This record gives sequence, C-alpha cells and structure tokens, in this order.
Amino acid sequence: MKPADIAKMINHSILHPTFTDEDLKRECEIAKKYKVATVCVKPYHTALALEILKDSDVAICAVIGFPHGNSTTQLKIEETKKVISDGATEVDMVINIGKALQADWNYIQTEIERINQTCLSRNAILKVIFENDFLPDDTTKIKLCEICSNAKVAFVKTSTGYGFVKNNEGTYSYKGATEQDLKLMRKHSDSSVEIKAAGGVRTFDDIIKVRELGVTRVGATATIAIMEEAAKRL
Repeated sequence: MKPADIAKMINHSILHPTFTDEDLKRECEIAKKYKVATVCVKPYHTALALEILKDSDVAICAVIGFPHGNSTTQLKIEETKKVISDGATEVDMVINIGKALQADWNYIQTEIERINQTCLSRNAILKVIFENDFLPDDTTKIKLCEICSNAKVAFVKTSTGYGFVKNNEGTYSYKGATEQDLKLMRKHSDSSVEIKAAGGVRTFDDIIKVRELGVTRVGATATIAIMEEAAKRL
C-alpha cells in the first residue's frame, strides 16, 4: 500500500455550515495537493469547486437533502440534477430518517431508486447516508442495506457528520462511523455495494482500521494529518 492508495479513499469534506467561498478555495487546494478522490461540498459550492479543481483529477461529490434528509423526494431529485449539471460525478443523499423510523419501506425504496436512476442517467454515482446515530436498532440498518443492495447504489454511508443526538440533560452526542455499524453494513450489503465511513475518521490509524473492515471511502476533514502520517509510515 502507498500513500496514494490512502488518498484515493478520501472524500475531503468541505461541509461545515460556516464555510465561505474562501474556505472552499483553501480546502480544494488541500485536496489538489494530496490528490484525494473527491471533495465533498454543499450544493451551491459545486460549480465553484469544479472551477477550482478543473486542472486536477480530484472529482466533485455534492450532498443533497443534507443533513437531515427531510426534503421531498421530488426536491431531492431536482437537487440531484442541479449538482450533477454543475459538475458533481458523485452524489451523497440523506435518507428520510423519519420514514425509516416508522418502517415506511416503500417510501424509502422508491426515493432511493428514483434518485439512483437520476444519477445513473447522468453518469454519476449515488451514496446513501443512513445517519446511524438516529437509528436505534440493527434491524433498521439491515433493512436499509437490503434496499440499497436491491437498488444497486454505489455506496452506503454511515453518517453526515452532523447527526447530533440530544441527550436527556440537553447536551448533544455523536458517534459517527462505529466499528459495529461498519461490520454490519459490510455484512448485509451486496458485494457490489461499497461502504463509506463518515464521522470520527480522523487519523491514519483510523483509516487503516476501517479499511480492514471493508471500507473503501471515508469522509474526512483531517486530510492533512492523515496524509502526512501516511507519507511517514508507508
């Protein structure tokens, strides 16, 4: 394994709500320097990211229905069309979490299938974000893996990075990509469906650990630290 192999696992995340155009430019330069797989950007930043990265092989991944998944299916489809027309070749969508919690699987399946077809018809791929912190049991996660496998999406993804769960005392907690969830998602997804870990993957050792669990992509903000350590150890 070489540092370049690690780089091509990384979707460099540029999704913080406070990020400006200048922040996007800075983070895209980091992505170019380390030759990561993609930058992961907010929808309105898609076109600008494409312009910044036009002379590199770093691709554009845009999020839709982000971060809570509550847009209507039709709005998610229109958002998908827009980000692809602006230059995204990968789309990360958040499921309708409430519908998953009430086990409205027809709704979930129909939405995923329609958005996946929208992507495929435009030469893009779809990653489906479960937001596992909001899902209380493995049964729900397994069902989502099965639906995504049947729909033949490209990836299933653990989290947005922003799925903060409110505790009884009013504070918020977040687990992100746990080892248990990654093992479960790999086990219950078709072999053609890849796994993306997001939330809590911050170090070179973290990437090696999730890679051994079958993960092929990670959402990361700590790209510099990860790649500098990879250069030292590989």
